[in-house]
Amino acid sequence: MSVTIHPTAVVDPKAQLGTNVKIGPMCVIGPDAQLNDDVTLISHVSISGHTNVGEGSTLYPFVSLGHPPQDFKHKGGRVSIKLGKHNTLRENVTVHPGTDVGRPETVTGDNCYFMVGSHVAHEARLGNHVTFSNYVQIGGCVTIGNSVIMGGLSAAHQFTRIGDHAFVGAMALVTTDVIPYGSVIGNHAHLAGLNIVGLKRRHFPRETISDLRSAYRLLFAEEGTFKERLADCSRLYADHTQVMEIVRFIETQDKRSICMPHTGR
Repeated sequence: MSVTIHPTAVVDPKAQLGTNVKIGPMCVIGPDAQLNDDVTLISHVSISGHTNVGEGSTLYPFVSLGHPPQDFKHKGGRVSIKLGKHNTLRENVTVHPGTDVGRPETVTGDNCYFMVGSHVAHEARLGNHVTFSNYVQIGGCVTIGNSVIMGGLSAAHQFTRIGDHAFVGAMALVTTDVIPYGSVIGNHAHLAGLNIVGLKRRHFPRETISDLRSAYRLLFAEEGTFKERLADCSRLYADHTQVMEIVRFIETQDKRSICMPHTGR
């Protein structure tokens, strides 16, 4: 099928457009942009730089992609954005590319939904099925796993990791790494348990959820040191895929703290 471009849109002739691309009124598309098959720009979308929009994605009014990252160390070198397939970017969403002093590319997975005013900063890495509610803000170099949900007005500090299937409550400020399957709330955010609602919605077996609960209680008990409890989890649940995801998540990063439960002290 042919490409449809509204007469008021400004599309550089060097831009790469797939089949059945629809570009609405007042959009501005730069020469290094690539819009893959079945991409729809509703109106007033601005795409600059080396930005690749995955097939089947829909961008709503005033989405802005590919303009220089908000990092004072960036010197203007070639950087890029790669958006996955079937993503939805609602009004006023912004995504910045990587930097020439760090990772040069910002990447999202497939089937993500970014609600009004949310921001993906430079060098971010996002998995599949990520949902940002209104005005979620993530800092530079943040890594977010698959099927993560971030509530409205929540934020993640730069370099933070958020594991697969985690849930971040509304208005939470995440400054430490969030374990896979974790649920965090508050400012500053603290671990409030497992994302049981998300696990049930995604049809995890009851036995898996039960084992995750038991492992969570062991890992965040008061007895012994955290290192000792982590070793116990690794030994007792060596054959449990989801628990070992949590263990490996913790073990692979020793420069940042893990988001912990609130002690009440």
